[in-house]
Amino acid sequence: MSLPDLSPRPGDLDPVETMPREQLAALQLERLQWTLHHVHANVPHYRAAFDEAGVHPDDCRELADLARFPLTTKQDLRRHYPFGMLAVPQERVARIHASSGTTGKPTVVGYTREDLDVWSEVVARSIRAAGGRAGMKVHVAYGYGLFTGGLGAHYGAERLGCTVIPMSGGQTERQVSLIVDFEPEVIMVTPTYMLALIDEMERQGVDPRRTSLKVGIFGAEPWTDDMRREIEERVDMHAVDIYGLSEVMGPGVAMECVETKDGLHVWEDHFYPEVIDPVTGEVLPDGAEGELVFTTLTKQALPVVRYRTRDLTRLLPGTARTMRRMEKVTGRSDDMMIIRGVNVFPTQLEEIVLAVPDLSPHFQCVLTRPDRLDELTVRVEARHRLDDARARELAEQVRARAKDLVGTTVGVEVLPPESIERSMGKMRRIVDRRPDLR
Repeated sequence: MSLPDLSPRPGDLDPVETMPREQLAALQLERLQWTLHHVHANVPHYRAAFDEAGVHPDDCRELADLARFPLTTKQDLRRHYPFGMLAVPQERVARIHASSGTTGKPTVVGYTREDLDVWSEVVARSIRAAGGRAGMKVHVAYGYGLFTGGLGAHYGAERLGCTVIPMSGGQTERQVSLIVDFEPEVIMVTPTYMLALIDEMERQGVDPRRTSLKVGIFGAEPWTDDMRREIEERVDMHAVDIYGLSEVMGPGVAMECVETKDGLHVWEDHFYPEVIDPVTGEVLPDGAEGELVFTTLTKQALPVVRYRTRDLTRLLPGTARTMRRMEKVTGRSDDMMIIRGVNVFPTQLEEIVLAVPDLSPHFQCVLTRPDRLDELTVRVEARHRLDDARARELAEQVRARAKDLVGTTVGVEVLPPESIERSMGKMRRIVDRRPDLR
């Protein structure tokens, strides 16, 4: 495999990306103090929450003081649905996005024109960090609409000076045809849907390694370095991680740099990260794993203070940029499955499955409760048709590795190719069939 060298050239980067840490901290503190005063003056929820915690924006004299302020949760946003968390008059809101709301009321976020300008800039910065350049064609296969992925990627690519192909999700056969015909250098899509596109290329007789694609920017769901290797081997392109969530901004909060691929640099001039103990809420030192928390530093319409993302990671020193890195998200605290007292994440099982060459990356975790104990069955596709004996042998391999590496017993079903429904966006990794939890 010979991947192209897409490292930045002199003059490619914004000066803030390599700003000395002392200068960056001074900028963060100035913007943080503005944000705290902005929400205290304009958002009743924050004014009441600050009062209850006994803090005032004037109490933030250094960055460490932020730990004294209360955390914000998704439930807070839902409780004030739809527009109760806005910090500007509604006539200043230029656009509204919302989550899917599959587990309750959707979380609604608003953007002023200045917010949209910042969002476009951080996504453009992210695409450049991934190896994208002005003049390249960018195939956007994230969904458009209330989901932030499609439009966020679209306007960021345009800001960078790229030619955008706004395909959106779905129509997998047509996606492949357009990639072959339009020859984009960059694709932005969820990693699991990229696997579906690769499968479709092969079904159509298209060699994925001979397409025009040089960079895949993958986000919206956790994925492992094993999946990175799988994609890079099959397509002969760089696979890099982008991070974001609608409550904080959308895609472009953090980005992996193509020259290092060693974690995602947080764009700390706009988003201040913390990692906390998910149980106690205590702020953890850099390097310790916990739940990622963000405070927006420049957002006008719907700023958030210490928003709990539920994503599990750790903060590390910068490498390709002076801004800190977040390790690839290992899972979500609300995606954690507890099987016989053992914490299990889908990404752990993904690593086990991808270590078996005859198994594909397409798998699901099925939770059941036949008696009073939860049971987990991993349903995974074979890459090729197998006889029953070989399927049982592979199932036993996965079962044994899960017992050794994760520490619990799981059931395993090895299915024929294309048995698991393909997602047009985020893969549904966990299927909960426990009757009393439905």
